[in-house]
Amino acid sequence: MSEKIDFAFLDSGTGGIPYMLSLKEKSPESRCVYLGDTFHFPYGEKSEEEVTLCASESIEKILDLWNPRIVVIACNTISVTALNQLRERFPDVPIVGTVPAIKLAAKVTKNKKIGLLATNATVKHPYCKKLVSDFASGCEVFNRGDPDLISFIEHDLFYASKEERIAAVKPAVDFFCSCGCDTIILGCTHFTHMAEDIKEYFSTVAGKKVFVVDSRDGVSNHALEVVKITSLENQREPKFLPPDMSFFVTSLKNKNDQKEYETLCRNFNIPFGGLLKL
Repeated sequence: MSEKIDFAFLDSGTGGIPYMLSLKEKSPESRCVYLGDTFHFPYGEKSEEEVTLCASESIEKILDLWNPRIVVIACNTISVTALNQLRERFPDVPIVGTVPAIKLAAKVTKNKKIGLLATNATVKHPYCKKLVSDFASGCEVFNRGDPDLISFIEHDLFYASKEERIAAVKPAVDFFCSCGCDTIILGCTHFTHMAEDIKEYFSTVAGKKVFVVDSRDGVSNHALEVVKITSLENQREPKFLPPDMSFFVTSLKNKNDQKEYETLCRNFNIPFGGLLKL
């Protein structure tokens, strides 16, 4: 295994964990580290300027401590609002973004009615409207920003009961069922943790299956292609080398958060690195 960091993942919290796991499944020899910027959570309610500033602070920390070959923005909100600015600010490291899987949804939908479940910032951003225009112009796309569900996933999900999980997805699923959607895009990485709950409850309500799509495959495949052409020649050693796939956060706001992250890490068998202050 590399003694340097290959991929550093950044999200506002736990959402990008399945994206890191997807990449590791494809490339077990790659060394990864993950930073959840929980100090600034949630990103989806911030202005474009705030998102850019917060993400920049986290990337500066990532580069200072770990100097990875690639930074993966495992967050749709950061990607649609600030990716170009971040690439300009950090030209010496490749940055791979994550955007809603609208193109994939347009391919799999049967009735051309698609639901986009994301943050408020993502569903309102012109970039998403352009994705719809470019790849799903023949479909109806029903947008739903759901900060309450994102907060539930970040703070309560990993020790919640089955009943609590279903109750959490109910408002979103009921909305998309009422719109007649047969496909739901998980346009916030947090929602990937609840894909099976969404499918199960949708089937119960609508009496049929729903296509639930996200960007995991596309992002991990792209990151692995980018790393192939990234030189190791000038990469300095990290200041410290954490265990592979370690999960760090920038804030522990209460004891429940500590419990949540420890439970998540046990569930996914990844080391909890603890607090990393910006």
